[in-house]
Amino acid sequence: MGYHLCIDETALSKGDLSSAKTLQISYIGMQTQEVAIKPKMKVVLKSDAQLIDEVMVVAYGTTKKESFTGSAEVIKSEKLKERPIANVTKALDGMIAGVQTTSGSGQPGSGASVVVRGYGSINSSQAPLYVVDGVPYDGNISAINPNDIETMTVLKDASAGALYGSRGANGVIMITTKKGDSGKVRVNLKANWGVSSRAIPRYETMNEAGYLETVFQSYKNNQIINNGLSPEIAGNAALEAMKSGATAMLGKDEQYNPFNYGIAELIDPITGKVRSDAKLKYSEDWMDEAMKSNPLRQEYVASFSGGNDKTKYMFSLGYLDEEGLLKTTKFNRYNGRLNIDSEVTNWLKAGMSANYSRNESNTAVENSSGASNVWFSAQLMAPIFPVYEKDADGATIYDNLGNAVFDYGKNRPAGANSEWNTIATLYDDKYSTQSDNLSGRVYAELGDLKNTFLEGLKFSVNYGFDLINSAGATYYNPYNGNSVAVKGSLQKATARTFSYTFNQLLTYDRKFGNHHFEALVGHEFYKYRYDYLSATKTGFPFGGLYELDAATNITGASSYQHNYAVQSVLSRLNYDFADKYYLSASFRTDGSSRFYEDNRWGKFWSVGGNWRISHEEFMSDISWINNLSLKASYGLQGNDAILDGTKQNFYAWQSFYDLGYANSSMSGAAVTSLENKGLKWEKNANLNIGIEAKLFDRFSATIEWYQRKTTDMLMSFPMASSLGFDGYNKNVGSMRNTGVDVTLGVDIFKNTPFTWSLTLIGSTIKNKVLQLADKPEIISGSYIIREGETLNSFYTATAAGVDPATGEQLYWAWDTDENGSKGQKYITNDMAKATACKEIQGSRIPDLYGSIGNTFKYKDFDLSILCTYSIGGKVLDGVYNTLLYGNYIGQAKSKMLERAWKKPGDLTDIPRIEIGKSYIVTDNSLINASYFAIKNIALGYTLPSKWMKSIGFESARLTATADNVVLFNHLKGMDPQYNFTGGTNFGYVPVRTVSLGIDITF
Repeated sequence: MGYHLCIDETALSKGDLSSAKTLQISYIGMQTQEVAIKPKMKVVLKSDAQLIDEVMVVAYGTTKKESFTGSAEVIKSEKLKERPIANVTKALDGMIAGVQTTSGSGQPGSGASVVVRGYGSINSSQAPLYVVDGVPYDGNISAINPNDIETMTVLKDASAGALYGSRGANGVIMITTKKGDSGKVRVNLKANWGVSSRAIPRYETMNEAGYLETVFQSYKNNQIINNGLSPEIAGNAALEAMKSGATAMLGKDEQYNPFNYGIAELIDPITGKVRSDAKLKYSEDWMDEAMKSNPLRQEYVASFSGGNDKTKYMFSLGYLDEEGLLKTTKFNRYNGRLNIDSEVTNWLKAGMSANYSRNESNTAVENSSGASNVWFSAQLMAPIFPVYEKDADGATIYDNLGNAVFDYGKNRPAGANSEWNTIATLYDDKYSTQSDNLSGRVYAELGDLKNTFLEGLKFSVNYGFDLINSAGATYYNPYNGNSVAVKGSLQKATARTFSYTFNQLLTYDRKFGNHHFEALVGHEFYKYRYDYLSATKTGFPFGGLYELDAATNITGASSYQHNYAVQSVLSRLNYDFADKYYLSASFRTDGSSRFYEDNRWGKFWSVGGNWRISHEEFMSDISWINNLSLKASYGLQGNDAILDGTKQNFYAWQSFYDLGYANSSMSGAAVTSLENKGLKWEKNANLNIGIEAKLFDRFSATIEWYQRKTTDMLMSFPMASSLGFDGYNKNVGSMRNTGVDVTLGVDIFKNTPFTWSLTLIGSTIKNKVLQLADKPEIISGSYIIREGETLNSFYTATAAGVDPATGEQLYWAWDTDENGSKGQKYITNDMAKATACKEIQGSRIPDLYGSIGNTFKYKDFDLSILCTYSIGGKVLDGVYNTLLYGNYIGQAKSKMLERAWKKPGDLTDIPRIEIGKSYIVTDNSLINASYFAIKNIALGYTLPSKWMKSIGFESARLTATADNVVLFNHLKGMDPQYNFTGGTNFGYVPVRTVSLGIDITF
């Protein structure tokens, strides 16, 4: 990038330049150029990387990136606007080294989970703290319009985040919204239209013929193994069992046989194949029926900004309408933001910001194994079962209004949701939420009187609040699904969340020669309150009534309140000498209401240093090094956010009682938790060492090594169940995360009509559980947390192949002597023995993850391509496992079962299939989690400014973007970014969005 300066003969003739032979041209932040004087000169000034210091927002202030002693990275609005998203958390994937995200649900308006530099806790929250315009944020992230964001800064280490004390232990994501600027009023209008589709393809499952052949084989194997029949006669017995008797799966009179032949004539009992001349009478796909074709996404934003030297303002309005890929799901947001900053006098500055958002969602059940979850029931519905009722010829039956009649499957077999139609419930049931979100930030800053003894001294007061009023309804119709027996049900709930942060800060910032001091002391108080009220009634006269007054019976009512407060005293001291040596130190003490008063206060601190080597005298002759810095920091942070399942536990030390044990008309109670007054802060010690460089005014690099050690972990201490409790909250155990973050950037082509910038990001993480409670391991299903091992390691039996003679799954096992020593491994088909011989089989944590970003520009065109990758780790794909090993006849089958064992001598890795057979999880079920994704492609064209100015516009830009473009991984259908533990569930698939946009400023 450079500035072009043109000088003509007239300019040269003016002033005292007639005798000069050369001209020296300088400009702040640009390299000085000395050129020979000649008529009609054109001089290009190049940027001076040593003079331009990027200013970024950090805890309670701003700083120059080159002088910062901690670890922080900035995402600017130019990158955010390339992502057509409703929730800004989905823009973090691949943008910053050391930040991991899940793919997030495809539910419109939903966000992604985020962790910064590993996993800081086991039973406490690992989520980062969000700070909006300098104040911690408790509102819905989806209430923030990404178009209103100027920058997002991620604080990754203690030196960067320790000043937020207990709330910054898992990293801090600072969101700064756009401000006004002095000058004429600027009006900006944006519009974006797009369509969505699946970002991850469906699992490969069998069609009607393949499904029936596979089911036949399972019936045949059952006849051979359990009934002792020979293979020659087992086939006919299997066909008979398929159409009649206790194990019939085709319904009455083979109503669920989609072919034009009866089952006895359809399948050859010897080969097990469907006859080649069979024709389908109907073919319906439940998932296709549940999906909307090309759901529309449309967004409109208008902003107005301006001001003068004293007062600046920005006002914006936005509307987003996002239809879901799943029918009936959608998200609407109406939002407005106002930011005002004013220099009232030379000693007083004040400002405020306010954001209001109305969010409305129609949602659907997900992440459960229930028939009301379409992602479960429709995905697992075998292909022979129709969505709509069929006559004997396979034609759809319609009612007298011309509507297709849903088939509720009265005669469907196990696994096919008898007497339920999940597509019908999409329309007949209702899940809705609405929320009014209001956030406000106000500040006043006094002092900094120039040329007085008070110069550099400032006192500021800041107040910020977040208010959410939300209402939700869950309605089950009286005809089909969950609440048929009670003639429908409705739950309505309202919740109010209000939190505020009030702080008073005194800062002193002065420079004396080469010495620069910046000091801060302050006090802060944070208060949180959550109120909840809900009621449930059943018994509706007919469907489509969504108010409690229409129902007959009250079946539930609940209300409760949560309160939480933190009081803090904080301080910071920064010193630098001659822009070469930087030192920083911070201290904060927090008192949390979650702990008993004797252990309420925690002390958190950090120290850091930065040596800007490139500013040393011995580097002055090395022109190709623009900047070179070495930095290190260490600090201690705390965490009080212990979880009860997935919810915050605000009263972790206290004993609680359940008052739902009434004795006739008298009250009754039972103890449900044990108190522990000794409960205290979980501590997180963070070391960061890094180097930053910019070379040849073209190449940049940031390389950092970090170590996080968590001690006094807040966990449930196990107890013998005979004591009446499984455990109680206690500080036990420790864990360590180490890793390297690397960000490399190079301007391959610059200062030419065509430019190309490349950014490579790579991160590693190694996790080790150092200590647990008295019991050195915690086992949960196929996961284990064990001392000396990685958090949430997979813990399964080990497969030893499939027996070619019998088709049984074989396992590695061993015997244990009286001293607990393991004997030599051997192969067995005993599932109980294999279950007792589980081994650690790796974890989800990758060996390397990151992104590759390219930005191309040619004249008025620009193109950016972001790719993300992950290498290593494993996934235990529960969805795929169900399709492969599901023991219900009525469930869909994976195409992989085509290679399942069928007869003696078959060599394969998939065992024989049988009716109702159970399988145990082995290492065969673990899939390589590595992937490569083209995450985003954004193409833009900026119309020539002379065209725009001729019609009164300042600028106009056209864009075309594709988000979540394509994913390459080791299993079609699998989402390797589903969560951080490596499991999967039946969730709302992530979506791909292709959109067109226009951006006009005048």
